Amino acid sequence: MSEDSLYRKILAEGDAPSAPARVHVDRRGDRAVITLDEPDRLNVLSAPLVRQLRRALVALADDVDVRTVVLTGADPGFSAGGDLKMMRTAIDHLDADEGTTDIWRWIRREFGGVARTIAGSDTIFVAALNGPAAGVGLAWALTCDVVIASERAVLVPAFGRLGLIPEVGTSWALTRRLGYQGALAFFLRGEHIDAQTARELGLVQEVVEHDQLLQAADDWCTRVAQLPAHAVAMTKSLLRGAADTSWHQSLAFEEFAEPNCFSTAAFAGSVGAMLGR
Repeated sequence: MSEDSLYRKILAEGDAPSAPARVHVDRRGDRAVITLDEPDRLNVLSAPLVRQLRRALVALADDVDVRTVVLTGADPGFSAGGDLKMMRTAIDHLDADEGTTDIWRWIRREFGGVARTIAGSDTIFVAALNGPAAGVGLAWALTCDVVIASERAVLVPAFGRLGLIPEVGTSWALTRRLGYQGALAFFLRGEHIDAQTARELGLVQEVVEHDQLLQAADDWCTRVAQLPAHAVAMTKSLLRGAADTSWHQSLAFEEFAEPNCFSTAAFAGSVGAMLGR
């Protein structure tokens, strides 16, 4: 990678000491709320926002005391997706020595890095959609373990209209929720999907009044907190793996994991309490 590559320039912009704060983290005990915070541009995924978000997610995922992270946006939107100004710059650099590989680096390391942190950690991530969610922002939301939406939320599948494809894990998420034909129809129509329709399709798990969104997200955090930490972490890993494995493989994974649960004080206590009744 050359010293003047586009990827290096974007990183420098995102990590500049003078870069404005675009991500706000509110840590409260065993949970945290991350807010994408550039509301005047609908929380577009600028270089500072993406880099700050990735660092915040990694830090929280590495903190063993944090069991849930809520990802939301500053009103009026969750995220408008990719930064068109950055895309224009990328198009203008296609004839550079690095060709498209700099774009690949940004998509894989930064956009993909966020998605991999959400999917690969033991932490439970709750996407709280407070408004329109498009592009990579929508991809990150669909990667989360639970997706809830305010009545103002809108899913915006704009990939096709931009000449793009479902990105950053969206094709995986859509086909597992909607099936092949449903996912293709989602792409071909490119229609905005309101919160209630998204719930009916299985793309979100709950729809609430707008001013109750963060409370509803916190209720999911409490559900996690009320369960033994090992059970939630192991179940997340098992269920995510089950989407890509056969029945026999899933059964084998469960058979290896279950004996570990038998060795925990939480399970012993539950058994003792039930026998005592």
